[in-house]
Amino acid sequence: MPAEGSDLIMSARAELVTAEDPYFRGIDADASLPHWMTVRPLASTNPGGPHIVDFAGGRGWLIYTFIRRHAEPQIVVTEAFWA
Repeated sequence: MPAEGSDLIMSARAELVTAEDPYFRGIDADASLPHWMTVRPLASTNPGGPHIVDFAGGRGWLIYTFIRRHAEPQIVVTEAFWA
């Protein structure tokens, strides 16, 4: 993966780990994220399941699942794509 895509993926991951609500529930729930990324559930019927992050104007995406743990929350990335 090119450095530009890799850098965006690492930045997106950092934003997700520090998000107040990593499930991004509700309207405009991702308003606090940088302008270059948006988050939504992968399936609207499973809002607590996998989510997709679109970034760089649709040039790439990241599919992840958030695992809530008290001491150390964890983001599990199942797919990363950069065009």
